[in-house]
Amino acid sequence: MLIFKLAKYIKMATHSTLETPVASVQIDGLVVLKIIKHCEEEGGSDGEMVQGVLLGLVQGDTLEITNCFPFPKQSDEEDFDEIQYQMEMMRNLRHVNIDHLHVGWYQSTKYGTFLTKALLDSQYNYQHSIEESVVLIYDPVKTSKSSLSLKAYRLTEQAMSVYQDMEFTLESIRKSGLSFDKLFEEIPIVIKNSYLVKTQICEIEGLSTAGDDNFLSLSTGTLLEKNVELLMDQVDDLWQDTNKFFNYQRSMAKTNQAKTQHINKRTAENAAREERHEAPLPDEDLSKLFKAPTMPSRLDTMLLAGQMKNYCTEIKRLSSQSFGKLFMADALQPKPSS
Repeated sequence: MLIFKLAKYIKMATHSTLETPVASVQIDGLVVLKIIKHCEEEGGSDGEMVQGVLLGLVQGDTLEITNCFPFPKQSDEEDFDEIQYQMEMMRNLRHVNIDHLHVGWYQSTKYGTFLTKALLDSQYNYQHSIEESVVLIYDPVKTSKSSLSLKAYRLTEQAMSVYQDMEFTLESIRKSGLSFDKLFEEIPIVIKNSYLVKTQICEIEGLSTAGDDNFLSLSTGTLLEKNVELLMDQVDDLWQDTNKFFNYQRSMAKTNQAKTQHINKRTAENAAREERHEAPLPDEDLSKLFKAPTMPSRLDTMLLAGQMKNYCTEIKRLSSQSFGKLFMADALQPKPSS
C-alpha cells in the first residue's frame, strides 16, 4: 500500500506537535469536490479503492484541510518512483505558496467497508509521525443513493498505546481498556465555502428549475438490503474467528492439564526416591516439553466487531429514513370517503 510507504517519510514535512487534540475538521468545498472527482474517475463503477494526501494546517483544536492531491495509479514505467512523486508534489506546492503540510490522507470505500488491518497500519504511521493526522473515508455508493458520505476518523489514545507494543492479547486489551468501539473516533466535519462561492450557489439555485426528484422515493431500499447482506457475512467471519479462539482455549487447557499431571508425577517419583535415599530426578525444562499454543491476535476480532457496528449504525439510519418516508407518503394519500 502506497500510503504505508509514504508514512515513513512524513517526518520530513512535519510541523509542531499539537498541544490539544483535534476536535473538528474544516474542509474547503473545493477539496471535497476534488476528492469526489478523484474517487468517481479512478474508482469507477467497480468501486476500486483510491487514495490521496490531505494538506492543510491546525488552528487551535480545528484541523483545516485546504488542499489535496491524489496518489497516481501504478505506472508502467519501471523507473517510476512513487515516493519521489509525492515529495516532489509537496515541494512544488510549497514553491507556489500553497499549503503543503501533511494533515492526513483520504480513501474511498464501498458500502462503508473500510475497517481493515491495512487502514489501521497506515493511520498509525501517519498519526505517530503527525499527531493531528486524520483519514477521510468517502463512499461513492452511499453518496449516489442518499446524501454525501464523507467521514473523518482518528485512532484513539488506547489504540495508539496498544498498537505501539504490537500485542493485541487479552491482557494488554484489558489493561488499556480498549474495545472494538474505541479503535477509531469519528471527528465532526464542517464544509466551508468562500463568500463568492456561496453567492454563486445562490444564483444557480435561483436560475435552476424544479427537477423531477421524488424525495419520498425509497431509493435507499437496495442500499439497506446490501448492508444487511454484508452484516450477515461479517457475522459468519466473526463466528469463525471466535471458533479459532475457542480452539486455542481448549488446546491451552489440555496443555496445562498435561503439565500439571507431569509435575504431580515427578513430585511423587522424587518423594519415593527420597524415601529410598536416592538422588532426585534432574530438573526439566517444561517449556520445551509442553509448548503452549500461540494465542491468536484479538485485533481481527475487534476489526470485525467494529465493522459490524458500522453496518448496524447504517441500517438504523436507512431504516429510520425509510419508515419516515412511508409514513409521509401514507399521510399524503387521499383518504377514502366513508
